Amino acid sequence: MDFRHTMKGRRALSAVAVTTGLLLTVAGCGGGGGGTSDKGAAASSAPARSGGSDQKESQAPQSDKVLAEVKGENGLTLTVTSAERKSGGFVTVEGTVTNNTGTLWVAANWRGDEQELARNGGSVAGATLVDAKGKKRYFILRDTVGRCLCTQFTGGVKDGGTAQWFAQFPAPPEGTNQVDFQVGAMPPASIEISQG
Repeated sequence: MDFRHTMKGRRALSAVAVTTGLLLTVAGCGGGGGGTSDKGAAASSAPARSGGSDQKESQAPQSDKVLAEVKGENGLTLTVTSAERKSGGFVTVEGTVTNNTGTLWVAANWRGDEQELARNGGSVAGATLVDAKGKKRYFILRDTVGRCLCTQFTGGVKDGGTAQWFAQFPAPPEGTNQVDFQVGAMPPASIEISQG
């Protein structure tokens, strides 16, 4: 019986190693996209982005502008660089997370508590936007099978590494531009929504 469990564990570790190798190969061969922005792709192909291939460690954020930066969770730094209201009735929030915890960070408590979000693994699925003035909380958007329209940190973020992330929410009413972005045990980040 112990031999069977050992073999199961070895097969699982082999599968993880092969998957990680394939992800690294795809990320290395993906190219830079010729300097084009993939922000528009979030609306039409967000589930494809949630696979983790958009994660780039040790890179500067896409925008030099920082809307908010909060520190918490034993050395994590969350930076919000963009919050845009899109014409389809949703808001796309983007930024980076920097891991200075001294160990690999897998975003386990960022995925949310809802049963439907349990399959999203280490992701930003538990993030919310809070409209204090309107007294409303906006939860992350999902596709038809329950995957969040957000980044999944496949493989985690190494100590000292920085990864980009995005998350999409239903848009607050027109005229509501000040909201708080919150995820996990991080402090709320007050941000301003711009027109996309």
